[in-house]
Amino acid sequence: MKIKNYINGDFQDPQSNDWLDNYEPASGKVYGQIPNSDAEDVEEATAFAKAEFPKWSNTTLEERSRILMNIANGIESRLDTLAEAESRDNGKPLSLAKTVDIPRAASNFRFFAHAIAQFASESHESVGLKAMNFTLRKPLGVVGCISPWNLPLYLFTWKIAPAIAAGNCVIAKPSEVTPMTAYLLGEICTEAGLPPGVLNIVHGLGTTAGQAILEHPEIKAISFTGGTKTGEHIARTCAPMFKKLSLELGGKNPNLIFADCDYDKMLATTLRSSFANQGQICLCGSRIFVERSLYTSFKEDFVSRVKELVVGHPFTSATLSGREKPATFSVQQKVDLGALVSKSHLEKVEDYIHNAKAYGGTVLCGGKRVSVEGYEGGYYLEPTVIEVTTNDCKLNQEEIFGPVVTIMPFDNEEEALQLANGTKYGLSATVWTKDLDRTMRLSDSLQAGIVWVNTWMNRDLRTPFGGVKASGVGREGGFEVLRFFTEAKNVCISYSQ
Repeated sequence: MKIKNYINGDFQDPQSNDWLDNYEPASGKVYGQIPNSDAEDVEEATAFAKAEFPKWSNTTLEERSRILMNIANGIESRLDTLAEAESRDNGKPLSLAKTVDIPRAASNFRFFAHAIAQFASESHESVGLKAMNFTLRKPLGVVGCISPWNLPLYLFTWKIAPAIAAGNCVIAKPSEVTPMTAYLLGEICTEAGLPPGVLNIVHGLGTTAGQAILEHPEIKAISFTGGTKTGEHIARTCAPMFKKLSLELGGKNPNLIFADCDYDKMLATTLRSSFANQGQICLCGSRIFVERSLYTSFKEDFVSRVKELVVGHPFTSATLSGREKPATFSVQQKVDLGALVSKSHLEKVEDYIHNAKAYGGTVLCGGKRVSVEGYEGGYYLEPTVIEVTTNDCKLNQEEIFGPVVTIMPFDNEEEALQLANGTKYGLSATVWTKDLDRTMRLSDSLQAGIVWVNTWMNRDLRTPFGGVKASGVGREGGFEVLRFFTEAKNVCISYSQ
């Protein structure tokens, strides 16, 4: 299948007629091609977006809201098609795409359809000076949205929906690794009545299409989710051009487990927060710290539960080979983990596991490739637990971004806090305790943009989302992202009595 760029409401080939192979992670085989777009394609898309901006920015809030609701409904009506495309493109279990990724993509459009109507400006009466100040929130113009491969449609729409709701026109680049649902979104937007030129989707590599978006002088802001190294490059490129930047970058998130926690709830949630989406979520709790009095019991129970997780083809139950089958395994059992997103990413994750001993870690379970019958070329890996003795090792300091977690004991709250804050990252943290005072102390002191207490991935779309330190700058979500995609203009009017 040939995916095409979506520019000015039409699907078209790249101007260079150059194409990239699109691989299916579950089989390791090429199943389509995508445009290898370059600066010429970005230039064309930007010209159409710039031409449409005066009209779209003056469209009533009611009309914008109506179109966004139509897009949300269009996503929901194609749930099965989009979920299957997402699963095939990314390697994640179909059940996850159906219950999380695609419904959340629809929710993103629905939320901002309502939020834009509630996004209020301010006014200030200068008493005694006979003056009134009021603030206008003006859309920026043409903006760039660049999204990652781990939650393809989920995070693509998380950027696009608020950008167009605020009155901007968008040049969007999905990951070249997972382009399918972004391509299908173009069809949905056309059917929903989104005017041509408001959303333009340009496929291609980050070094060519992505770089052209960063460098284009008419693109006024960049919203990016991805790796910290790429974020550094974006900042260096865009800073001299004074573009607004929102960078949601890497994470190495701590999971602090105290002895007074709700043990059963903690164990079930920690299993999910460790390995959901094959561990390829920036919010996964990849560093697990457990109070020493609970550590031995937790290690035994957690490793036992991890060994029961089923790795297989994302669409169906699978017959496994290459590892000992757990006692609870049956061919009808659901698949918990699918394939990693690409061969190169699989090899990167494996490198950490193979060097675990040299890094000071002990592999307690997992770490081997899984061969799925009929799909032996797929990128499957066992969920892996590594015990470490220091927080300073590479396994605890570098973002592995796969089905790999480390575990380590701590003795007291002060040490737990020091371990949690002891990386360059600061995206999220999870705390398990029934002690309210401890909850308040840690929530205040943890260096993270998000702190979950006795839960994980519990998201309210009204709340700000983002990290500190090397995990990024800026905030997405709620009114925060609408502020990012608009510019404040103050108007002061003096009047006589």
